[in-house]
Amino acid sequence: MSMKKYIDLQINGYFGVDFNQDDLAAEDLNAACTALDRDGVEQVLVTVITDEIPKMAARISRLVQLRSEDPLARQIIAGVHVEGPFISTKAGYVGAHPVSAAKQASWPEMESLLEAADGLVQIVTLSPEQDPTQQVTRRLVDDGITVSAGHTDASLKQLDAAIDAGLSMFTHLGNGCPRLMDRHDNIIQRVLSRSEHLQIGLIADGAHVPFFALKNYLDLIGIDRAFVVSDAISAAGCGPGVYPLGDQEVTVGADGVPRAEDDSHLVGSATTMAQMAENLQLRLGLTATEVRRLTYTNPLKQLGRCENVLPLHMNAPLKNGGHQPTTT
Repeated sequence: MSMKKYIDLQINGYFGVDFNQDDLAAEDLNAACTALDRDGVEQVLVTVITDEIPKMAARISRLVQLRSEDPLARQIIAGVHVEGPFISTKAGYVGAHPVSAAKQASWPEMESLLEAADGLVQIVTLSPEQDPTQQVTRRLVDDGITVSAGHTDASLKQLDAAIDAGLSMFTHLGNGCPRLMDRHDNIIQRVLSRSEHLQIGLIADGAHVPFFALKNYLDLIGIDRAFVVSDAISAAGCGPGVYPLGDQEVTVGADGVPRAEDDSHLVGSATTMAQMAENLQLRLGLTATEVRRLTYTNPLKQLGRCENVLPLHMNAPLKNGGHQPTTT
């Protein structure tokens, strides 16, 4: 097994197995966890995406049940990341999520998903404008669950209100938004302007965010407040083909990138964490220490655990002309 270790806070499937299937089999979950272990992934948050609430709850419950019966799955799966359904319904912002199921946040519906997970939900991705009173955000934070903004076109005012209510993360910056947006007043710029308040997830496959832009984002955010996720679907580690994601089918071309049939948006990634770590080192020129911070140490902190590390400084200038510090 690879000596490298990764923590992945957003993974929808792996090695031919879709975690969003209604009839997920025990042997399939074990096979996916075996492949993750082989590929150096220490722990993951299995991600369940937008659908009708009963379907999401049933899928979460099935995952939790299968995990409880499999020692390897208990070791690999640290918890659940619920991505939706309280996300924007706008084209582009909704991304690959079924727009028919996206909706305004409701605590009773959120609570039903939490109950299905039996205490294993660690992150909930929602759109701040779909939680206009911040009730769901506040209650999740009170329950010790990380609330992450994503698939959103929140205004600065809405983003600030969510941060005041306890929002502390942003899901895959640069994605879950249209290809054409205002040049300056857009969700990416708004989030970057509030990056000192947020832990920010990034997909380092070169397709979701070009490598030069990814480097720009990291320079602005600072290594200490960023982390890398795979956002992998079942195609990860498998090559070109047609793969399931919930009730949809996704085609992965020769370039290894999963795209919607009309090429209007990407549908997760087919890139492993090991490949992303290699991209960070070879394409962005990051040091091995910086790569580990992004792919292991920082996400590990989000799971409530810490790795003993020395302070790390990235040469990202701050507003005061200093450098971005990194705490341990």
